[in-house]
Amino acid sequence: MAAAAGGVMGWFRAVSGDCGAGSGDPADPRHRVVSVLDRADGRSAGAGVVLAPDHLLTCAHVVNDALGKGIFDAGRPEDAVLRVHVQGPSGPRVGEARVVHWIPPRRLDDAQGPPGQGELEWDGDLAVLRVTAPAAELPDPADPAGPADPDGPPGRGSAPEPGGAPEFRAMRAGQSVRAWHGSALSGTYAEVRVRSCDGRVGYMDGALSGMAIGPGYSGGPLWSDADGAVVGLVAACVLPPVDPVSGRPLPYEARHITRRSWGIPWQRIEEELRRAGAGALLEGPVRDDDPAEAVLADLLANVFPTQMFRSDYARAVAERCGLGHPSDGSAPTPEEFARVLVTEERALAALTEVLRSRDPATVAALLATGRMSPVPRLLSPREHERLLALLDAVPTAVAEQLPEAVRAALPLVAELPYETARFGELLDQVEQLTGDSRSGPDELRVPGLLRAVEFAAVLCPGPERARLRLWADGVATRLGIPASALRERRADADEWALGRRRRTAPPRLLVQLAGAGADAFRLRMWSDDGTGPHRTATAPDRPYSAAQTAEAVLQVLERLCRSAPEGSRPVVEVLVDRDSLELPVDEWEFADPDGLIPGVLGAEYALVVHCPELLRRNERFLSDWRHRWEQLDCADPLAISGPSTGVREVYGRLLDRRDAARVSVEVPERVRTEVVQVCLAMGVPVVLWDRGADRDTSHAVRQAADAPARALPEQIRSYRAKTLHQPADHPGRPVLAWADPDRALPELQLAEPTETA
Repeated sequence: MAAAAGGVMGWFRAVSGDCGAGSGDPADPRHRVVSVLDRADGRSAGAGVVLAPDHLLTCAHVVNDALGKGIFDAGRPEDAVLRVHVQGPSGPRVGEARVVHWIPPRRLDDAQGPPGQGELEWDGDLAVLRVTAPAAELPDPADPAGPADPDGPPGRGSAPEPGGAPEFRAMRAGQSVRAWHGSALSGTYAEVRVRSCDGRVGYMDGALSGMAIGPGYSGGPLWSDADGAVVGLVAACVLPPVDPVSGRPLPYEARHITRRSWGIPWQRIEEELRRAGAGALLEGPVRDDDPAEAVLADLLANVFPTQMFRSDYARAVAERCGLGHPSDGSAPTPEEFARVLVTEERALAALTEVLRSRDPATVAALLATGRMSPVPRLLSPREHERLLALLDAVPTAVAEQLPEAVRAALPLVAELPYETARFGELLDQVEQLTGDSRSGPDELRVPGLLRAVEFAAVLCPGPERARLRLWADGVATRLGIPASALRERRADADEWALGRRRRTAPPRLLVQLAGAGADAFRLRMWSDDGTGPHRTATAPDRPYSAAQTAEAVLQVLERLCRSAPEGSRPVVEVLVDRDSLELPVDEWEFADPDGLIPGVLGAEYALVVHCPELLRRNERFLSDWRHRWEQLDCADPLAISGPSTGVREVYGRLLDRRDAARVSVEVPERVRTEVVQVCLAMGVPVVLWDRGADRDTSHAVRQAADAPARALPEQIRSYRAKTLHQPADHPGRPVLAWADPDRALPELQLAEPTETA
């Protein structure tokens, strides 16, 4: 097998940077190292390597050790679930795996029974694991094998995925190889040289400096930097002799073996796996032909007719993309060059970057052809790194507002994870957008990323703003986008920033609740900072309890508070159906993890309810709704009270008072629900009532009688807060319905109020 899936073959090949330093480069071979965790204490029992998508390779004795069995136990662990860490540029990701191919250690003489404890060599000892549960990103695990990872936490631009499968090649004597402890911490690498290899066992010696291969390294890949490939797995190390009584190492003598270990060569691994029925994992996926590849090959053959030119530009692309290449002056064929442009996502941008000043016409042709392929990204590696560096340099207070800028720049893109994604992940998705729709039929579309960067720039202080705009100018020039088009988007950003500074209305969080059983609800949320509702990530198929709902809502509100005008807090607008108007959402509570501070939704934030269902089903009153809202600040409040009040009476009074924008309801509980629903259905935008015990009068309603209409949400919030520290004096349980026709609702909510995602 020459290479695994994802490897770059031919003239270009994948290489790593300074592996010992633990780079964030996805080509770093350390990112192919797997940690197999001990079931008992969660520490590294040994290592492994990514073999193929969702499949990992390690030694069988590592699996036995992780399960607490004898290391040479031949029994297949049929139902055992192993926890594994798959390393990646942004840190390890934990998952679960099961054994799918089991080749236990066996004696060299084919005799029955496992190898003896004193034997130095054995056959077999391989296990293929299949990842059965998706990985979730975790911080680097603590491990006694070495110091903490000096790389630190990833920044906003760190790649989120593990490194993928490496290439595999035969082991041979003389190779310099590198191994890592099962923790894969960057400081645990050990450098050794293959001294002998008979195709079955390869012996390696290490210099008396740095780390030595020892316990915890078994099963890990042996990486040859010269070959850019894994050439085997660590199997065992030869330990110094020990005192037979105490078990402690004897004093060192010159005749003792020092830093010797042995590994399983790839050629034996391949033979054993094929014999065990795992050959399909060694072949790699069948590649679909990319529609742009052949066209690019013809174009490159015309642009670079001589090997010299093709070699110069190929080396430049390889260096920009972190790829290796021969140093003998050779060049890739046009087909090999085209292949790398549709497999390495930033290679095409890198090529146009180096060609920009020499041949702009060819750049345009390459970019047009590249749009036929789903692989190429907008930015070259240098442009991408520069953008992330610029964004990392902005002040923290500005960085927290960058998702808001992206949302404002791209208002029609509804599915971006504005609220929950790290900013680097958000930019990664924005980069894949084709562009806005304001370009003429003969003009290049301005990429959505450039528009987003312009909107982000206007939030930044002067120096950072200038640097981001210069960066955008450079990318636009490379892409051939007219300067006038970019200036137009820059003007849009300036206009948005001006309006944002003038904004006075507090942001709101729309929370849609739908029943999903006893004390269980389906939850969807939208944030609205004045530019319209934008979906906030939730788990739509998961039922939330009242406390879980409060927790999710409070987490989003904390983020919204950062963009609220000074001195104001977001308003929570709960979207419910007609039967849930009295749901006590304002009383739902979540305590922080240390249990010190409670979080009562309606006491911390102004919380109102809204029932679009009633308005939608009674559309003849929609014009009344807007008219009433326009009278909110000047019309007198309408009080509906009395033990004999009924629906027909309320209907008549509202027809008589078409300017009534604010209604308070104080009627017996048996008719209160119907009266409230009639008010809302007939377009009354503000309705206040008390869901407490059956009474004709309400302390909460009377307390708010003299408050201005627009002050009611805060007035009711204050009353709810008083119920916590003065419950005897504030017995009410007020509910405020609030329907502002000038603030949009999510389109899906208006189309079907009870629908859940």
